[in-house]
Amino acid sequence: MPPTQSESVIKNIIREIEQECASHGEVASETLIAFMVKAVVLDPSNGFNMDRTLIKSDVEKLVKLCVNRLLDSKNPSLDTIKMQVYFDMNYTNRDEFIEEHHRILESKLDFITREITDNRACAQEELESLYRKIVSYVLLRSGVGSPTDIKIVRETTAALQSVFPQAELGTFLSLSKKDKELQLKEFSMIVTGIRLFNRETGKGGEGIEFLPDILHEAIPATTQHIDSQLQIAQDQAYRYTAILEKVTKNPLLSVELKPYMLKELLYNVRQYEIFLQIILSEIITCAQEVKLMTKQLGALLEQLKMTVSSKTAVPTSQVFPIFIALSHLWIGFQDETVLIGILSNLTANLERFLGTHELLFPEKAIQDLLHEVTVKTDMYRLKEHIEERVHLVDFRKQEWLFPETTANFDKLLIQYRGFCGYTLATTDGLLLPGNPAIGILKHKEKYYTFSSRSAAYSFAENPERYIDLITEKAKKNAELIQLLELHQQFETLIPCSEIKVVSKDIKPITKSETGTQTDTHILPPTIVRSYDWNEWELRRKAIKLANLRQRVTHSVQTDLSHMRRENYSQVYPSKNAATQSMREGSTAVPRPQIYIAGLRGGQTKTTYGVKVNLTRAVDET
Repeated sequence: MPPTQSESVIKNIIREIEQECASHGEVASETLIAFMVKAVVLDPSNGFNMDRTLIKSDVEKLVKLCVNRLLDSKNPSLDTIKMQVYFDMNYTNRDEFIEEHHRILESKLDFITREITDNRACAQEELESLYRKIVSYVLLRSGVGSPTDIKIVRETTAALQSVFPQAELGTFLSLSKKDKELQLKEFSMIVTGIRLFNRETGKGGEGIEFLPDILHEAIPATTQHIDSQLQIAQDQAYRYTAILEKVTKNPLLSVELKPYMLKELLYNVRQYEIFLQIILSEIITCAQEVKLMTKQLGALLEQLKMTVSSKTAVPTSQVFPIFIALSHLWIGFQDETVLIGILSNLTANLERFLGTHELLFPEKAIQDLLHEVTVKTDMYRLKEHIEERVHLVDFRKQEWLFPETTANFDKLLIQYRGFCGYTLATTDGLLLPGNPAIGILKHKEKYYTFSSRSAAYSFAENPERYIDLITEKAKKNAELIQLLELHQQFETLIPCSEIKVVSKDIKPITKSETGTQTDTHILPPTIVRSYDWNEWELRRKAIKLANLRQRVTHSVQTDLSHMRRENYSQVYPSKNAATQSMREGSTAVPRPQIYIAGLRGGQTKTTYGVKVNLTRAVDET
């Protein structure tokens, strides 16, 4: 069956199961139904042959079995599968959580952003309306106050005026759309930083909740709640394990007790414990981030106080970068607040998949079964065999790893989520924690731990046998595929022609692209292009060659063709030449020297003057 046709068949099966469940008042998601289809096909007791295509009777049987399992309200295995599907669909790493939160925030701001960037205001009233929209945008993006509170709006408007006066709207409107969006984001961050600083100095900050204080209260409360739920789950798992060990040692008890149901409850509570540990690790990471950001926030506020320090005017180049850094920190606090809320809701919703415990095994029944039974914790079991070690001399062909001889020993990816593989295989699925101190077996690049040295020795003698037993057990209890992290192993067991389960956790082991190429001509071509089979064509060529022998080649030159010749010209470099003009000469003429005597008068009434010419002659000079 082609892959596209196979996918169509599977979609029809899922749709039919979904309709059947809806008719009985049960709402099931497509992901849950797809996982259930896979679980039913894998179970050998249902008799599906994965080597042939599903026929009509197979499809009807598959639909009936899936509907019956999905409608069973007292099935711990179904609750575990529902828990796994819910967690997979709602949990991701912190970076993706934060990225999704920012994407949703951006989508909410799209409308007001378009209103601002596409605005073509000209009149005074239109410009005032545009400025009010920018104030609303700043409040919505920063998330530090409601845009409907008049006090908050006034404070935000005053802060924005100090950064972006209304008179500059003309310059803003002349920018491109992308530049407008960048400007709006920058205005929002600067105004947020100003308001946070005003709150710190007691001069504003209306409507701003101090997130560090809220987180310092919320994180310990959330951690305490998860710790308490984790302790309850672990205590329950310890008790179920003790009862199942008792049944394993005394097979007669299995007649009165339903050990398979108790094991399904154990899988359910162990899966719940694993999910709680994942959430708790995320909460601890949040606490570390909040602690770091709180220190950075205090340092930035102190730096702002030192920069401003009662100055009447401060250069924007000094304070604006600090305001923007302050805004980035506050966004980090907001992200951690959202993340804590999501993880808290996730924890609360996981509890609804634990409802069958009290129905199937009430507290009184559990206490009766625990009579004369010692309940051991995981830590107690690890200490119980702490002195036992695998002797390397007993296994020449096996590779064993120990803490003191292996780098990054704690970071090794242990198979079956750290549970003992030998106990899983020999006790029909009992989960006992493996003890790495005994020794970790490396088999085909995979690592296995064991609950005791005897279990390690037995498993090491024939690992493939026990691995196959665990695989067969997982086929009967599909929840073990995710609980024991067997996704890759089971993806290869299901042909695409039979069933294709849509699950984001299940991926094939390898993907490869292959291609072949055939040469068009393997040997080099031997075609002689000059060959001609036509006799008349050969005669024509011969006459042509004969005529050429009697011809003389002439050459002519035209007015245009002569320009194509290679012409040469010689240019003599200019010499440095100089000319001399006549010399400048000069002659000296004697200066006239004429004196008049007797101008002052004398004793007589009449004045007599005597003119004396002392000028030298020209020939005397």
